[in-house]
Amino acid sequence: MRRPGRRWGPFAPSPAVSLLLVLARPAARADDFLDYKYVDYAETGDRIGVRTQVLDAGQDLGVDTHLGLILTNDAIAGASPTGLPAPAGSAQVPLAYLSDHRKEWEGDLARQVGPVNVAAGVSESREHDYVSRGWSLNTLSDFNRQNTTLLAGVGGHDDDVETFYTFARPYVPRRALSAVLGVKQLIDALTFVTLNVTWGRETGYLDDQYKLVEKTLELVPGSFFPTAFHENLPGEHSFVAAFASVNRAFPGARGALGASYRFFSDTYGIEASTAELSWQQKIGDRFTLAPDARINEQGAARFYYYDLDATDIAPTQVPSPGGPNYSSDYRLSSLWTSTFGLKLTCNLGDRVRADLAYDRYAMHGRDGVTPGSAYPSANILSAGARFSW
Repeated sequence: MRRPGRRWGPFAPSPAVSLLLVLARPAARADDFLDYKYVDYAETGDRIGVRTQVLDAGQDLGVDTHLGLILTNDAIAGASPTGLPAPAGSAQVPLAYLSDHRKEWEGDLARQVGPVNVAAGVSESREHDYVSRGWSLNTLSDFNRQNTTLLAGVGGHDDDVETFYTFARPYVPRRALSAVLGVKQLIDALTFVTLNVTWGRETGYLDDQYKLVEKTLELVPGSFFPTAFHENLPGEHSFVAAFASVNRAFPGARGALGASYRFFSDTYGIEASTAELSWQQKIGDRFTLAPDARINEQGAARFYYYDLDATDIAPTQVPSPGGPNYSSDYRLSSLWTSTFGLKLTCNLGDRVRADLAYDRYAMHGRDGVTPGSAYPSANILSAGARFSW
């Protein structure tokens, strides 16, 4: 089964945009490094747990060229809502147990050409029923005595999804293309601002085949039975997102403040806003303490239904993107999320750095219909170390 987060909705960029942002190195000349990160994402109530290990390496090849490689290993297990409504007299939505293993690699080659840094990247991710291959091309251009940096990039992914109801063609395609344009401006010696606009489009098989919807049908005269169907999403999805941030250092306090806002809108009818505030505090010569708070709110997709009983939709056993469209996936409902975290970083020497972080994540419904049991809360622990040379 695809891991949670395959459908992030507005919470994060699409896979292609994520690759764009990861591979947009700030400069060709950088520290050569080896970075290891371990993340334990654990939803409460014996729901989804994901253990992630990431190995990130970068190496300069001469003065103007930099090679980067990221290896990711995910293990997932736990229970997740099926999309079916809670049984009569209960507030607990049905859950299904799942497990999977994902392996991913990303690589990029960046070269400084005068004031322009050009980075080309490729990636591949594999699960037992999902293969994704991505690419990206980014440029970072310095202007105004390096006080202004322009980001421009494109990226895409070409996926094959294994389905269990199209027997003649078990693997169906999913394609995406994304573009990002942004600018970072130094305001003064202590302050800089960032503005980005991202556009993306996906086509092909966009459903989560493990998510169900329910409608009560009269299967025999006078007898009604709740019947489950697979969700049916459109075969095309486009979005636009705008991001703005400001960062300012406060030397007297030995700290720095970061604030950002992101607006998201897509063709599903979802609109979302995300605000984040962070502080980095130096403690002595070795430690940095960084609290962080993030709030997100989103509206529902136009085709989200808790169930189909109050609609005239006639669902089908084999989904057809031409419609009608329907889904009971809570991630497409009207909701808000909060994340509060704290990160401690320690410089163990000129070449070694370690960090430890904890985040508390919670999701809450806003439609007054979907039970609270559909929405997860999670504890997120992470630890990492970096060695540079």
